[in-house]
This record gives sequence, C-alpha cells and structure tokens, in this order.
Amino acid sequence: MTWLLALILLPLAGSLVLAFLKGNDRAAMATALVVSIVEFLLIIPFWASYSPSGDRIQQATTMDWIPSFGIHISFGTDGISLIMIAVIALLVPIVVGGLGLTDKLPAGRSAGGFLSLILLQEAITIGVFAATDVFLFYVLFEIMLIPMYFLIGGYGGANRQYAAVKFFLYSFLGGLIMLASAIGAYSLASDKLGKGTFDWATLVTVVRDAPTGTQVWLFLGFFLAFAIKAPLVPFHTWLPDAAGQAPIGVAVLLVGVLDKVGTFGFLRYLLPMFPAASKTLAPLVLVLSVIGVVYGSILAAGQSDMKRFLAYVSIAHFGFIALGIFTFNEQAMVGSVSYMLNHSLSTGMLIVVVGLIVRRGGSTRISDYGGMAKLTPLLGGMLLIAGLSALSLPGTNSFVSEFLVLLGSFVDHPVYTIIATVGMVLAAAYVLWLYQRIMQGPVRGDALLSPAPAGSSSSAGVESGGAVATAVEPELGAKKAIKDLGAREIAILAPLVILIIALGFYPKPVLDTITPSVQATLSAVQGGK
Repeated sequence: MTWLLALILLPLAGSLVLAFLKGNDRAAMATALVVSIVEFLLIIPFWASYSPSGDRIQQATTMDWIPSFGIHISFGTDGISLIMIAVIALLVPIVVGGLGLTDKLPAGRSAGGFLSLILLQEAITIGVFAATDVFLFYVLFEIMLIPMYFLIGGYGGANRQYAAVKFFLYSFLGGLIMLASAIGAYSLASDKLGKGTFDWATLVTVVRDAPTGTQVWLFLGFFLAFAIKAPLVPFHTWLPDAAGQAPIGVAVLLVGVLDKVGTFGFLRYLLPMFPAASKTLAPLVLVLSVIGVVYGSILAAGQSDMKRFLAYVSIAHFGFIALGIFTFNEQAMVGSVSYMLNHSLSTGMLIVVVGLIVRRGGSTRISDYGGMAKLTPLLGGMLLIAGLSALSLPGTNSFVSEFLVLLGSFVDHPVYTIIATVGMVLAAAYVLWLYQRIMQGPVRGDALLSPAPAGSSSSAGVESGGAVATAVEPELGAKKAIKDLGAREIAILAPLVILIIALGFYPKPVLDTITPSVQATLSAVQGGK
C-alpha cells in the first residue's frame, strides 16, 4: 500500500459509506467532511515522499488486469500529477464544508447522495492523474464522466438535463476517438516488440520512433479528447452550459480540476509519445490558444450571468496554459503547469464567492446586484482578492505563472505572445467590471432591497462574524438586513486566500516540484524524430 493508493481508495470507501446515509443528511455531511479532511492530510506524507530529483514516476504500483492484452492497473505520480492530486484534495473539503452555504439541494435530493458522488468523483479523478497504463487512463477518463453527469443533471439549475447530456456527449465522443489512437499505439508496440502493451513508459519509447505521418494521426485522436476536456476553442461550447447549470460546489471541481485533465494529457501523453507530430502541429495549437485567450476574454466581458462569466474566464486562461505548453520552452512550460494549479485556486475561490453572493441575492444575473460591499464588506473583499488573482496581479499566485508563460513563449513566438497579452488587458477590464457592478454603486436587487425585519436599525453598520448588517439607500427609500461572512464561510475561504498570497510571494516549492518533470517532457520532445 502506497500513499497514492491510499489517496485513491479512501474517498472511494467514503463514497460507498455515504451511499447508505441518504436518509441522514447531518451524518452524511459529517462523514464526508471527515473523509475529505483526512484525504487532504494524507497529501502531506504523499508530497514529502516525492523526490523531484528521483525517478520520473514515483509511488508506482502495478497489478495484472488483462495480462493477455498487456493491460495492467498501474498507478504512479510525477511532479505534474502531484500538484493536481494535491489541489483536488484541497478543493473537495471546501466543497463539502460549503454545502448549504453555497448550494441548496433540490427538493427530494439528499446530502448523502450528493456527497457520495463528490467523493466518487475525487477518487476517479485522482486515478486519472495517476494512471500509468494508457488503457486504464482511458477507462477512468470515461468513467469520471458518470458522477459529474449525475451531479449536474440531478442537482443543477433549470436547464441541467441539457447541460449534463451535452457535457457527457462531448467528452464521451472525444474519449472514443482517443481509444482508437490508443489501439493504434498498441498495434505499433505489437509490431515492434512482438506483443502489444498499453504501458505508458513502453509506448513512449515505441511510438516516438514511428513515422511522422503515423504520429500525426495518432496525435489527433488524443488531442481531440484533451482539447474538448481542456477546453480549447472551438471545442469549448459545452463548458458555459455545464458550469452555468452545475451547483456551485460541482462547478468548483468541474472548472478547477476536471478541465485540467486536458492540459495534463497534453503533457503526459501527447508530447512524449508523439514528439514529431507535436512539433509539426504546434503552430495549429498555438493559433487555437491565442484565439481562446482573446475570444474567452471578450465573451467573458459580455456575459450577464456570473457562472457563465467564470466559464469564459477559464477558457481564456486555458489558452494561456496551452500557449506555454506548445512553445516547447522550459520557462513557458513550467509557467503553464504552475498555472494549472493557480487557476484552480483563483477560479475555485471565485466560484465559491459567487455561490455565497447568489445565496444572499437569489440570482446569478450580474444586473440584479449593486452596492453589496456596503452590506457585506468582508464578502466584497473576498471577491476582490479572487478577482485580482484571476487577473494575475503581482503579489498573487497567478502572476508568476502568467509571467513565465509570456517570458518563455516570447523567445520563439513573439507574435503569439503579443496577441496573448491582449487577454491580460481584457482580464483587468472584465474582472474589475464584475466587481464594480456587484459590489459598488447604489444598493440594488430585490433580495437586498426588501423591507428590513421589524426592529432592525436603520443606521448603516456591520458587525463582524456574520452578524446582521443593515444599510440605507436614501434615493431608494429601502433597507435590508443581510449577513456578511460568518465563521464557517471564512473558514472555507481562508485556505484559498492564504495560498493565493503565499504562492504569489514564494512559489519556489511548487516550481521546484514541477521543473524536473517538465524537463523530462521537453527532453522526450527534443529527442524524438
């Protein structure tokens, strides 16, 4: 038993327990919180056991599954997968702890069923990041769609069924095409070795020597699956619908973690297995990347719904990540991998804060809000911190990542880099626009302007710790009692705030962890045909 296997099996066991607690929401929430916190604590010895200067794949374990076809249940981790496993272990306790604060379950739905799917999603997603057998990766890649489908379709908004089906079909189709390419790689191994295999390390040594034309066809199968998952333009259209209809906690995992499977796939599978094809098709990917940066930024600025706004912000950020990966520059690629982590933190916090706003105001429409900072200054501060991280303000976590991407990509691709910087300018505009519309100006919104409860004070003021705050807008002649952040809400946001600031000033532990894996990936690309 390795720490990695424990990280996979614990949430899986927790999910099974919760499946039998559907009638007791209190017990289900307590159980899920304990399991998710223990899971996060296991990250400490897991991270400590990883040596950046050691083997490329560590914590490896292999068991026979279908040996006649060279298929094994094989797991292992490198620096890239390590940080993604760590971030999902961080976000799940936040989602579980925030249940009831950011999400209200539909009538007839139990917390046990919801949380069971959340823990199942966590276990499968960790398995995806840790799989070192290509067939196992494909199986988990497809299976992880199932809990997310039920989370969106069973607990989402009014159009949840449409969004869930669209999400499932897009990703499932991409996975099937990837399977065809995986079978092609298996055949190449069979021709060269006399027997087929899906072992990742073996396929890297075999497929990389295939003719460029063969690599291109196999590359495209994997690329389509990962581009849909990432999502890159024009394969992105499922994300605004899915994120817009998903419950807040589910959107945190969807945008904060599941999307990273696509960019992780670029690094783990595309570049090492198909180096010649990667270099041949890199210009196409770079074009799609910068289009995504600009397109996502423009569409974000035009959104009227907060959750769809966050989806388009993520599309722009994924353009930056793909830009850094396919420039084949070490600085840029390190920036992209760290961006995968930092995007999860900043966007995850943004989504949670939006959920807290919606729970108070009852609407996801930006135009239904105004002046909330007068009523909830702590909540306004949290939105500002998350927004500044999303626009990569110096001193926040995302700045180092974005700077490294632009610095590294400018060396060989200055035109693409200059176009991508437009996205930075637009990011400042749309983030500050969102904050201004919701938090500044006169108080507005039906939920905020209804008459205050009897006995409430008409003088403006705020009491800390979630106490009642009241505000008066003379021009509207209305007042409303509304609570600022309480102790539990501060507790779920505090880890994200700490990491956003800490990694903004001291990113060295993360950069030291991922750099050797990035160097190994670049070495595989440069050593290919």
